[in-house]
Amino acid sequence: MKRLDEIFDIKNSQSLELMNCQQVEDGVCFVARTEKNNGITARIERLDDLEPMPAGAISVALSGSVLSSFYQDEPFYTAFHIACLYPKRLLTKEQMIFYALVIEQNKYRYNYGRQANKSLKDLLLPDANEFPDYVNKISIDNYVFDKKPILDKKIELNTNNWKWFRYDKIFDIKKGKRLTKADMIEGDINFVGASKFNNGLTAQIGNCEHIHSANTITLSYNGSIGEAFYQPKPFWATDDVNVLYPKFELNPYIAMFLCALLPIEKYRFGYGRKWDKEMMQETEIKLPVTKDNNPDWLYMEDYIKGLPYANNI
Repeated sequence: MKRLDEIFDIKNSQSLELMNCQQVEDGVCFVARTEKNNGITARIERLDDLEPMPAGAISVALSGSVLSSFYQDEPFYTAFHIACLYPKRLLTKEQMIFYALVIEQNKYRYNYGRQANKSLKDLLLPDANEFPDYVNKISIDNYVFDKKPILDKKIELNTNNWKWFRYDKIFDIKKGKRLTKADMIEGDINFVGASKFNNGLTAQIGNCEHIHSANTITLSYNGSIGEAFYQPKPFWATDDVNVLYPKFELNPYIAMFLCALLPIEKYRFGYGRKWDKEMMQETEIKLPVTKDNNPDWLYMEDYIKGLPYANNI
């Protein structure tokens, strides 16, 4: 293991304010202290008196969404409290992304408003010869992403006429089962934990006593509360996760629509208040409806199919 500043040169942020920049659709990426969209909150016009940060860096939020870390593969401008990490020796894109993931795993050190501006350099990271084998075997450039939607039409969202539905009216909710690391058997069955990363998958196991069906949705009620993911394959869910079995015909497009709405309620369940099965059954979700005031599943499906990158689902 090495200190971060032994692997990277740390460049300070440019401390720009988005409100003082001109936003344009095809402009330079503006990276801020967010944990979404690769840290990019807008694209702005290139500034006459300031060059963008060069591509090939890891951007790290030092406050706000502390330690949210992303590989930036094109030039970018930065907001306040962003560190830009440039490798001291040549690293592949895949290795840089792995480092971004490792850095972000230290988020737990910065709860309760603690910033990372002074201690970032001291974080311990694996040396390049300590990478897992898969990091050097995969090639991100081999993955082709189709930006086109499936449907030509784009459906607008208007929530004024949406209706509320209890979870237990549209789902059968089943609780996950505890499985400790010591009891895990090596295998290829997905294990879904209370994580907000990697579709909730935290391991692959060979235990097969409590397997949930594919084409369901997992929803964490403890840990990363409210994180919802569509599960296309059979899986084991930990006891901090509830599994939503649809009482309707679910498909990946409807699931993507619902997974965007389900976390909206998570703010109600912080500070030790758990979103357990009984409380979740009584929770309501607001959905688009048909003329008969039933959930409009076709609308949800078509909305997702009309979005860019829908072909990749």
